[in-house]
Amino acid sequence: MTFKEQIQQGIPSILPPKQAYDPAINHAPKRKEILSAEEKKLALKNALRYFDPKHHAELIPEFSEELETYGRIYMYRLRPEYKMYARPIEEYPGKSLQAKAIMHMIQNNLDYAVAQHPHELITYGGNGAVFQNWAQYLLTMQYLSEMTDEQTLTMYSGHPMGLFPSHKEAPRVVVTNGMVIPNYSKPDDWEKMNALGVSQYGQMTAGSYMYIGPQGIVHGTTITVLNGFRKIKQNPAGSLFVTSGLGGMSGAQPKAGNIAGCITVCAEVNPKITKIRHEQGWINEVVTSTDELVARVASAKANKETVSIAYLGNVVDVWERFDQENIKIDLGSDQTSLHNPWAGGYYPVEISFEDANKMMAENPELFKEKVQETLRRHADAINKHTAKGTYFFDYGNAFLLEASRAGADVMAANKIDFKYPSYVQDIMGPMCFDYGFGPFRWVCTSGNPEDLLKTDTIACEVLEKMAETAPDEIQQQMQDNIKWIKGAQENKLVVGSQARILYADAEGRIKIAEAFNQAIAKGEIGAVVLGRDHHDVSGTDSPYRETSNIYDGSRFTADMAIHNVIGDSFRGATWVSIHNGGGVGWGEVINGGFGMVLDGSTEASKRLASMLFWDVNNGISRRSWARNQGAVFAIKRAMEIQPLLKVTLPNMVDESLL
Repeated sequence: MTFKEQIQQGIPSILPPKQAYDPAINHAPKRKEILSAEEKKLALKNALRYFDPKHHAELIPEFSEELETYGRIYMYRLRPEYKMYARPIEEYPGKSLQAKAIMHMIQNNLDYAVAQHPHELITYGGNGAVFQNWAQYLLTMQYLSEMTDEQTLTMYSGHPMGLFPSHKEAPRVVVTNGMVIPNYSKPDDWEKMNALGVSQYGQMTAGSYMYIGPQGIVHGTTITVLNGFRKIKQNPAGSLFVTSGLGGMSGAQPKAGNIAGCITVCAEVNPKITKIRHEQGWINEVVTSTDELVARVASAKANKETVSIAYLGNVVDVWERFDQENIKIDLGSDQTSLHNPWAGGYYPVEISFEDANKMMAENPELFKEKVQETLRRHADAINKHTAKGTYFFDYGNAFLLEASRAGADVMAANKIDFKYPSYVQDIMGPMCFDYGFGPFRWVCTSGNPEDLLKTDTIACEVLEKMAETAPDEIQQQMQDNIKWIKGAQENKLVVGSQARILYADAEGRIKIAEAFNQAIAKGEIGAVVLGRDHHDVSGTDSPYRETSNIYDGSRFTADMAIHNVIGDSFRGATWVSIHNGGGVGWGEVINGGFGMVLDGSTEASKRLASMLFWDVNNGISRRSWARNQGAVFAIKRAMEIQPLLKVTLPNMVDESLL
């Protein structure tokens, strides 16, 4: 069968043979034992719903074995034979260009070069899933190949509920992930519902088909590292940045450190992912002992090198050894997947990676105890370094939250706040989000690197023209973006699809998108997908990260994210998504995303102007109402540009009256 025929077939009527488990692939760890005997029967019944009853007798023992061995039913047998990657859009079968673009994006999320655990359909973060099983993937791709522009596909946590009649201006796909009742949003609730096959953790851009590899966070990390050094008034050259995590999003850190021009030490316990990042060029060197690391860092400091070094081991060893050797850490952070601390997101010190995985599945209570011991040691070591002048920030991975729950010394004197700031509080919030700057991204669906180069050039020209008249308040952001896009090609950021990210405000996003649409209309480039990370001005309500610099008491509310996705859906988004979970954990955040296909049409031009304006200014207005000065400035400017915008502004109170 051809590739197109395999897509159109969906779940095959004749079962393919069982596939051998491939030990060379980076697999998800075994999930904890959480289902009762009756619930295991229910999980099997739920999985068998996808198959003709004539296959049930054959599949029951196989799916039962998967559930016992891995803690989930992945349906490995149904993994497609074709190579998984984002093909040029014309290679996909279908009646809708928009649907073909979505297939392109889904396959990119599952590309072996992109996905963290590709056979388990997990893109990043340890549990950020595109689908729960391979039957869902096959059925979704089949639906997309059949879809017209008069239909909408509804996705329930990876399950394609079906195609429903709609209209051309409606989203082609509506995605929800993990939208459970609030009282059932604890980590074990996810474990149980995911094992039953009824809900999943979509992370941010995994379950919304908008992940573009580590590049997706490189720009934001570069801005964070650069501004971290600006904050402490220090030149990055010869300065040391210490962090951990080389998985999905965290894998961007060493590349960002190189772009910023500092020495980066990034610890990672997983040898497979360390090898992948080194082979991809996202890390310069790998060391396996702290003795070797100490010597290498001393040399790099003496020579003021720009270099990224992966330490294959636990980051606690690094912090403690550098304290013993009195090695000055200038910037410190952490980006392990602490939203998922008990299922592979964070590993205990002094236990091998293999033994820890075994303990995680067989003795989860002891594993939790060891993780919390490690968090206390981790925090103690950080405290010793900050006493010597290290600037430490929480990188939005729930490090301080989980450390506090473990009893670590991370609380401020008032016993309410953390002693260290979130990077959003100190850097990204006041400098970027309040002014409307966030991670706008685009994907060239032709798969042609020349198209990406052309879009880089177009975006740079637009930004340079905008910078000529931009107000002083946003000149730094504009110049950082221009520098970024000019260096995008030489920094070799592409992993998977031909994609780019750029921190832009609403005006920049609209002007860049319109320039792309005109280039498509002229036949200069192929169709382009617009999107963004959920980690943005408006998409996410996350009290310890994206909205951590909201100080009016509303940071635990999620009205903004819900309004964002509803507003995007009727203003022209090609697909929309809303998730429980994300970078800081199940039950800790609500986040929304979108995708928009540009095809060169006048309709696309109208959609992009309407939707992108709302997508950003919804968030600025919320930040303005919270009395954030940068956001008040930005929303007033937006009202001057668009007469139809009229936002309620806050009146400021004289503190002395209180």
